Amino acid sequence: MGGHSHWSQVKRQKGATDAKRGQIFTKLGREIMVAAREGGGDPEMNPRLRLALLKGRENNMPADTVERAIKRGTGQLEGGQLIDGTFEGYGPGGVAIMVDVLADNRNRAVASLRTTFSRGGGSLGESGCVAWQFDSKGLILIEASDRDPEEIALMAIDAGAEDVEIEDKRVEVHTAPGGLERVRRTLEEMEVPVASAELSMIPKSTISLDDKQAGQVLKLLDTLEELDDVQRVYSNADFPDEVLVEYAGRS
Repeated sequence: MGGHSHWSQVKRQKGATDAKRGQIFTKLGREIMVAAREGGGDPEMNPRLRLALLKGRENNMPADTVERAIKRGTGQLEGGQLIDGTFEGYGPGGVAIMVDVLADNRNRAVASLRTTFSRGGGSLGESGCVAWQFDSKGLILIEASDRDPEEIALMAIDAGAEDVEIEDKRVEVHTAPGGLERVRRTLEEMEVPVASAELSMIPKSTISLDDKQAGQVLKLLDTLEELDDVQRVYSNADFPDEVLVEYAGRS
């Protein structure tokens, strides 16, 4: 498994237009609310909430929106009950796909997922059908810029990283789930430019796709991510660079 697939995800997701920003805030708000509900409203004592707040800052989420989400989670403000879960399925070319969901209506969420998979040339599967192909890891992406990526990789290992991948001037760092925050903080203290840090499902191996299949999978992943109940989508697809460039031009 190379770092290519994760940087491909970043390049694809950065193509989101400003029109989607409201939807992004809604999804981030849900994550913050559930994190606060499960672990309390103090980010120093709640690792999941710390990560959610970090993602909110990365996306310039308004402070008052963040505060309302925390208060809904802790019960200080009234808010709907959300159910979280992970669903699994297949895309074109046999690509394995995992979908994290936060929904107030499970039946509606499942129906939307099933329809989206089917229309995208895939199928929603049973629990466990593809999960074995992924590992839960902390994922830190670093833009090396004018720094030596090899040096940054060594710093990440010293900070406690389990694995490091280098692609051009980019560094992908894998950590144990419980070590993500510690490694991120250590790297930032060493003034390493962290682009993003989050818990992720890392594929144990990737599937190379032809141009047609790659285009179909990209469209399916984007459509899944646009569903209101979907928080994150993971796959083991490896996309050809030329297909990513062409797809970004059409988005």
